[in-house]
Amino acid sequence: MSEVTDQAVYKTLLESTRAIPWKIDWKTMTFAYIGPQIESLLGWSQASWVSAEDWAMRMHPDDREKVVEFCISQSQNGVDHEADYRALTAAGDYVWIRDVVHVIRDDYGEVDSLIGFMFDISERKKTEEQLLTLQKQLEEYSYKDGLTGVANRRMFDTVLASEWANAQRTQQPLSLILLDIDHFKQFNDHYGHIQGDDCLKSVGQALSRAASRPRDFVGRFGGEEFVLVLPETDEAAALHIAERCRQQVRQQRIPHERSAVSSLLTISLGVGTIVPGAHDRPLDFLNSVDKLLYQAKQRGRDRLEVARTPARSTQDDAADARA
Repeated sequence: MSEVTDQAVYKTLLESTRAIPWKIDWKTMTFAYIGPQIESLLGWSQASWVSAEDWAMRMHPDDREKVVEFCISQSQNGVDHEADYRALTAAGDYVWIRDVVHVIRDDYGEVDSLIGFMFDISERKKTEEQLLTLQKQLEEYSYKDGLTGVANRRMFDTVLASEWANAQRTQQPLSLILLDIDHFKQFNDHYGHIQGDDCLKSVGQALSRAASRPRDFVGRFGGEEFVLVLPETDEAAALHIAERCRQQVRQQRIPHERSAVSSLLTISLGVGTIVPGAHDRPLDFLNSVDKLLYQAKQRGRDRLEVARTPARSTQDDAADARA
């Protein structure tokens, strides 16, 4: 078989594949060849691919600088490489391309030309994006309470550890609110678990409205208990937010005929604030706030307690917060 025949066979093979072959002369940065498949993929005619500038300008602006710089530096160093980018079609759309590049050197070891293949990887990218979206959703679900929509205990543990470390570093106050729905067992027994679930959802929504700053954290601690983590929040501000939580739940006007406190659903809250030192532990702080919540329930419910002596009533705390 003659050399001319061989070349014709190779060309036929190259142009029958879905991959798009190409060759660029390094010194002139012009295309020596590009497969005709480029027209069916991107809409640009085979003849319109004259220089490397055409390749660069038919690339998504967000990809162009990074990809061009990478390919030039790799080629200058004689390193084979791959690059993914979005290529502009003649119709104004974009197609994801993977360029696989091989560097050809001359007899003196200098870069002579680049040859490569373009592959349409749009479907692969679409699948990857769907998988990433699914992964994010799974991560979100793993940190979200499935019933109430607020964060779950797992997320609380992560956030508290992070904000604790930040408060230690910055020496800014960190506040924590633990709260419990008053007589929730009696609520469930009287109204049933379906309304009990609706009640928990409503409380979660009310707390989210009460603590709405970007770093405020609201989570379900377990059962009918909820928790708020308030970074860079002093005691006065924490008391204000706690009272707002209490009022927001009140404003839901959820009937509770079996409550010994009120005909409407109420909550009890423990509020703590700390500027953690090097030897302080978040678990100890959490336990101290939990004891304050217990005190609030012991002292009549529908109130908040803070680490003060003597204990203050909800009304006094609210007045302080407003002052």
